[in-house]
Amino acid sequence: MSRIKIGITHGDINGISYEIIIKALSEVRMFNTFTPIVYGSPKVMAYYKKALNSNIQTNTIVSANEAKPSMLNIINCNSEDIRVEIGKSTETAGLASYQALEKATHDLTNNDIDVLLTAPINKNNIQAAGFNFPGHTEYLAKEFNNDQHLMILMNDVIKIGVVTGHIPIKDVAPTITKELILSKMQVLNDSLKNDFLISKPKIAVLSLNPHCGDNGVIGDEEKEIIIPAITQAKENNILAFGPYPADGFFGAYEFRKFDAVLAMYHDQGLAPFKVIAFEDGVNFTAGLPIVRTSPSHGTAYEIAGKDTASCQSFRNALYFAIDIYNNRNKQYQLEQNALNLKDFNNLNEINKIDE
Repeated sequence: MSRIKIGITHGDINGISYEIIIKALSEVRMFNTFTPIVYGSPKVMAYYKKALNSNIQTNTIVSANEAKPSMLNIINCNSEDIRVEIGKSTETAGLASYQALEKATHDLTNNDIDVLLTAPINKNNIQAAGFNFPGHTEYLAKEFNNDQHLMILMNDVIKIGVVTGHIPIKDVAPTITKELILSKMQVLNDSLKNDFLISKPKIAVLSLNPHCGDNGVIGDEEKEIIIPAITQAKENNILAFGPYPADGFFGAYEFRKFDAVLAMYHDQGLAPFKVIAFEDGVNFTAGLPIVRTSPSHGTAYEIAGKDTASCQSFRNALYFAIDIYNNRNKQYQLEQNALNLKDFNNLNEINKIDE
């Protein structure tokens, strides 16, 4: 069986990206099932290897086809004049992160790599490089011409999707519609089946307002939008339940009864998620034709260069990317086998008629 090629974008060079990449991939067993290819800078890699006193073997290559299975491969995407300024947000770092993302996305489109793992970017400095998106999710959705996507935060015990992602809080309520909730719920349901092989996933839907709006006293979005969306989802054979007030839902650990949770907005889902899974959480973009994961944390400038960053979230992002890629292949094979069986049965019926 051929090894999965995982493309890893180096993110912001002044944050903890190279530290977590080096730490995670310093374990020899990590190379048993995949071939890592870092899209970044050999110069910056050498800088952080020295700072961390790491003896990890690296292999500078021009294209993904040259990658060696037992080494940490790196494709140079940046200028040789690149400069590391640990813990600082700089235009140089923004440009470097965008150049790496562009190259990796190009190779992903051409099937030169199998999955993409993105290290954290700074959403401010990358804008100066021409990246006009709120984050990786929106950029990849445009690149792969798919507006039916969903950001899922997950670890081994919880999966949370959000109806509205990186938008100002003042825009949340006007943005939420029955149609949008249904669309996100469909993507979540399909992902649970195809990416995680859960045959009959159960989805909990959160309310928008405190106490589910208290029958309209503090908001009517539940009665007018969310409940009708849940009702329609059930008619579409989606096992959706709720809406649940977010505070009591997480406080009572109700999420353990469901395969996934659909939150209405970013912080409603991500704040409790990071309490539950701060060290090992993973961000996954569901609904795209490609597999993309990332650690659930940011650039962490405040601890950059101190050799204190945990690589657990990054490591989990690697494992989840591999699992999802393999699950999609299994699901595809099952569907192909079903089609072949159907064709075989149809042929038998035709032969009986001819006889």
